[in-house]
Amino acid sequence: MPATTIDTGTDELLCEIRDRVAVITLNRPEVRNAMSDRLTPALRTMIRTCGENPDVGVLLLTGAGTAFCAGGDVKGMGAHRDPRRLAMSQEEKVADLQERQRLLTGALVSVRKPTIAALPGPAVGAGLALAMACDIRIAAESAFVSTGYLRVALSGDYGIAWLLTRLVGTARARELMFTAEKVDARRCEAIGLVNRVVPDAKLQEEAFVLAKTMAEGPSIALRYMKDNLDEALAFDFATARDHEAERLVRTTMTSDHREAVQAFIDKRKAVFTGK
Repeated sequence: MPATTIDTGTDELLCEIRDRVAVITLNRPEVRNAMSDRLTPALRTMIRTCGENPDVGVLLLTGAGTAFCAGGDVKGMGAHRDPRRLAMSQEEKVADLQERQRLLTGALVSVRKPTIAALPGPAVGAGLALAMACDIRIAAESAFVSTGYLRVALSGDYGIAWLLTRLVGTARARELMFTAEKVDARRCEAIGLVNRVVPDAKLQEEAFVLAKTMAEGPSIALRYMKDNLDEALAFDFATARDHEAERLVRTTMTSDHREAVQAFIDKRKAVFTGK
């Protein structure tokens, strides 16, 4: 199936849909794909658009060049700060940031499809939060991550503390926040921050193969799996178990379930329709 290029409204963000995978590429390699006033709004829009698109089964986020995302533009924190935000009251600044967070990492966590981050290089600060908001992370061997906020005397945003704590536990989350150390790909894999590490040259290929495999899967079952997994962090065992039972019964009534059973009997690959 040929790829469909999606107009993101800016060259700083690329998007194409291929084999039911939406490949979203942060495209500011000259600044390690740092967020900007053009890239970030476009990314919010693409997350929402692809998340709602029935022709998309998986979202795959990556970065152009040798970085995933360096987070906020540090230069923009100094003399070149946005005059509009400088004029805001403290309450307005808080509300503005809360809304931008809700529409970025908040929206990404809320997508009811599998999401994958492919890290060709550094993921720092808000860029790390973006990667952690995805379900799965695949890193190139030369990649590293850092919380980064300590280096610019900031406390963190985009849900990084919440996401980090759930991925690596309280002790390591505190260590990584308080030190802002660079954590190489292999240690990231060892502590559970990334799912797998692959050779640099194979990153995009292997990430896409994984995404395509998931995109070919039963979308209703995958959506309910995400609901179950999210509730595992939020509810007690009995409540989560009861909701799990409800969702399983719903999936037994789907065409995809019947197709999966028949394919098993016929010893062939199932073809799912999302119904």
